[in-house]
Amino acid sequence: MSVVDGVRTPAGPAATAPRARSRARPSRLRAPFVAWVVALFAASLGAATVTFWPVYESAAFVVLVVVAFAVGVVIALGTAALRLSSVWVFAATIVAYLLLGVPLAVPSQALGGVLPTGRGLLTLVSATALGWKQLVTIALPVGSYEALLVPVFALVLVGTVVGLSVALRSRRGELAVVVPVVVWIAAIVLGPGEAWWPRVTGLAVLVTVVAWVVWWRLRRRRIALGALTTRAVTTSAGHRPVAVRAVVGAFATLAVAGTAGTVAVAALPPVTSRTVARTVVEQPFDPRDHVSPLSGFRAYEQEPTVDQTLLTVSGLRDGQRLRVATLDTYDGVVYSVGSGQVDSASGFFTRVPSDVDQSRVDGQATAVDVTIGAYDDLWLPTVGRLESVSFGGPTADARRDAFFYNDLTGTAAVLGGLRQGDSYRLDAVEPRQPGDDELDALTPGTATVPTPRDVPDELTSSLEEDVAGVQGPGARLRAALSALREDGYVSHGVTADEPVSRSGHGADRIAQLFTDPVMIGDAEQYATAAALMADRLGFPARVVMGFAPETDGGPVDVTGSSVTAWIEVDTAQYGWVTLDPNPAERPIPEDQVQDPTQISRPESVVQPPPQDPQMRDDQTPPQSEQDDPETPPAWLAIVLAVVRVVGWSALVAGLLAAPFVTIVVLKARRRRRRRTATSPSDRISGGWHEFQDAVVDHGIRTPPAATRSEVAAVVGGSRPAVLARVADRAVFSPNPPAESDADRVWTAVAEMRHALGVGLTRRQRFAAAVSLRSLRGYHGRTPPERQRND
Repeated sequence: MSVVDGVRTPAGPAATAPRARSRARPSRLRAPFVAWVVALFAASLGAATVTFWPVYESAAFVVLVVVAFAVGVVIALGTAALRLSSVWVFAATIVAYLLLGVPLAVPSQALGGVLPTGRGLLTLVSATALGWKQLVTIALPVGSYEALLVPVFALVLVGTVVGLSVALRSRRGELAVVVPVVVWIAAIVLGPGEAWWPRVTGLAVLVTVVAWVVWWRLRRRRIALGALTTRAVTTSAGHRPVAVRAVVGAFATLAVAGTAGTVAVAALPPVTSRTVARTVVEQPFDPRDHVSPLSGFRAYEQEPTVDQTLLTVSGLRDGQRLRVATLDTYDGVVYSVGSGQVDSASGFFTRVPSDVDQSRVDGQATAVDVTIGAYDDLWLPTVGRLESVSFGGPTADARRDAFFYNDLTGTAAVLGGLRQGDSYRLDAVEPRQPGDDELDALTPGTATVPTPRDVPDELTSSLEEDVAGVQGPGARLRAALSALREDGYVSHGVTADEPVSRSGHGADRIAQLFTDPVMIGDAEQYATAAALMADRLGFPARVVMGFAPETDGGPVDVTGSSVTAWIEVDTAQYGWVTLDPNPAERPIPEDQVQDPTQISRPESVVQPPPQDPQMRDDQTPPQSEQDDPETPPAWLAIVLAVVRVVGWSALVAGLLAAPFVTIVVLKARRRRRRRTATSPSDRISGGWHEFQDAVVDHGIRTPPAATRSEVAAVVGGSRPAVLARVADRAVFSPNPPAESDADRVWTAVAEMRHALGVGLTRRQRFAAAVSLRSLRGYHGRTPPERQRND
């Protein structure tokens, strides 16, 4: 016995011929073979690389993939044809990587767009090691921004060289299929959290990978058959139906596994979004590490900031505001950016590429130029929905690298803060807003914000009074904000001539706003109260802090006195709508009310209608009831997590094991059919076929159309020879065998099948159990002797 490619074969010249032929290098590089290898590998790698499209969405990405693949093919074919060692392959790959890396992956630093520069080479080498992390901390798509194309360039070029070199030079060329699988997995890990695109490309990768493996196996079989004796050549016509059955069987297994996986995912969809690198990697900027900007609201109203020029802005339209930060998380103490208790996308800041796609935003384009004066915070004032930002001055590159943005809220930040003399230009889109006559028709949107905590009861009671008798969520929201503006008075409480107005916006301060004889506060308290009211009416709401300077068409100096705060509510009709709940500044009446339970309010032309007791049942449920389920016990959460992990692990294991279990079940069913045949003769013949199938599954090659005696001679030993004679006598003898003879044959077959596995490793025994060889051949059908007799 000898071993060829992991398969046991009889010793002798005829047996070793297939292996000798497979080693012949000239045959490995024939044009048809090379064309098939390149075409199949290109299809598989191309399907895997397309998974990167949501990451880049750029023509530069397409050019890079095509050129990198073509160069990789040239390197692999050239070194294989010249029979160069792996050292030369490595050297050629490094040279191509350095020559092409800058113009393809770092185009902004290429001389004339085609020649590498010293700075570009340094960036290329640095991005090879660090570009992977940068890619998962930046908003998608990135296009050709900076050096973020380097990771996919390295994967395609190196993967092509390695994959084709293995296919052309290794006896196990089908192992090259590992490269497309690795590229596909890398694209998932580095890509966005949406899972639909990888599913499509994953199916394409699976089909091409199966086609690649089947083609290699059929080619190896053709080589083996071509090297056999003349007798084998004369029977090689039977190879075609065997090949067809091999292809059909492979794709049938693929269909079963794919269908099972699809049904499983449809029946048990994941409860959370897909976890990728960008969702678990530690972000360079976390807004929760910084004090809420709304906490420092009063500082802008105090000397000397109130009169200092913080910013100089050009391009602002009349009524346009500058956003400093959007705050969506209220914990009863402070409104902050993002949440530490609830998963909030507003707290996820990423670096942005050269621009942000806002083509789906319905609004008016705007551009402003900002020069920093006394403003020294890390929050960067913006307008609308950002499309692009460009920094000026000597620190432009440093500010650009430290710039982070959250497109969900329109909030931007610069790590390290801004300094006097910094400047930047913003291109943005101002979303279309509804008119005053359209507010009553608004209905709550579907956005999710963290549920406010510790909302004062005094606010809820006042809200019920303000909206009593008003129908419709939009009209109720408008009535609540109108009451806030009509009842409230503005005082910052920072000068001696202003009434006392305590700073802060915690639950106690908001409760005081509604219980004081005269409602006094400023935008810090009114915006907080309005957002909590909107939440109680069912509208997802958030507070925005910023500046509202008076504009005259030219450059505007923004001072601390321009600071303000407003709210945004999510609507089904317009998305996020800006609403200003702040009262107009007017004289504050003296506090002469003796009964603290009576609240002095300005007279209103229209008195609120009496409250209908049934109205409370018709109110839009507050958002907090929608998004604030009762927190389960910690032990229950742990148990559910363990059950979920075990369940998904079992599902994955079942999907992976399904093809192997199917093969084992089919063989068991075939064995049972043979052993329970009606006549003893058929049972004895079936016993022989069961043993012959086991021989084939264990990798022992037998001559095509061999007789039982020839098969027994290949296996060796006395027991196979005896079994062959018994089977021949049962088939050809005029006297039928006894039932006891059939039972003894099956007992012997079981012992001989077990003996075939003696001395083999556990992996080899498993490979024999799930082998498809016996299912694809003629075994178990009409015996060869009967065919010749016919």
